[in-house]
Parts: sequence; structure tokens; C-alpha cells
Amino acid sequence: MTRPNMFIVHVSDAPASARFYGDLFAMEPAFESPHFIAFDLGGGVQLGLWSGVAETLPQTRASEVCLNLDGAEAIDARFEEWTAKGVTIVQKPHDAVFGRTFVAADPDGNLLRVAPLD
Repeated sequence: MTRPNMFIVHVSDAPASARFYGDLFAMEPAFESPHFIAFDLGGGVQLGLWSGVAETLPQTRASEVCLNLDGAEAIDARFEEWTAKGVTIVQKPHDAVFGRTFVAADPDGNLLRVAPLD
């Protein structure tokens, strides 16, 4: 079976975004070039940050990077940690149908959801 193995987030400055994501998730890049930086997420899956612009592709963004944590207390603690770092919060912690969650944004406005483990 063929499975997706890379998720790409479009950013305006790949190195700056890599510093943001690296700090937020405590990880180092696995690959670096001036306009594309990738992080290994485990299991052969990578998160790519790409500042290359493709004029032929739509620029609409409608996705989220999701970090799953174990329990509401861990989610609230991560909210406090990210708030202290100055991360933009677009939706404060609340209880949704799937459990405790909040949403932050990277410097380009890409969404980062923190939610419970399934």
C-alpha cells in the first residue's frame, strides 16, 4: 500500500520557520536547503517547510499541523508553555467533541492544533 510520507507547510522564510518549529517541537532538521527544510517525525514521515512559490498552484491554506498529547492537563500545560514563548494563539483551550484542544498559528498563519490522543 502506498502511504503519504511527507506533509508540506508553505512558509515565507524556511529557515526562520524551521527555528520556530524546531523550538516548538524540540526537534532538529533532517534536511536543509535555502527554501526547503524537513524534519523527521518518525515512522518514515517528514514535515517539510517550503518557501518556494509555485505560481501555478493555488495559495489557499486549509490545513493544520496537529500535536496529540495525553490528557487535558498536558494540553493545558502546552498552552501555557507556548503562550510564554509568545506563540500566537487563535483559539484558547476548550472542550470539543473529541476532547480538550487549542489552536495556535505559526508566523505565516498556518494553524497548529493541540489535541488529545485518539
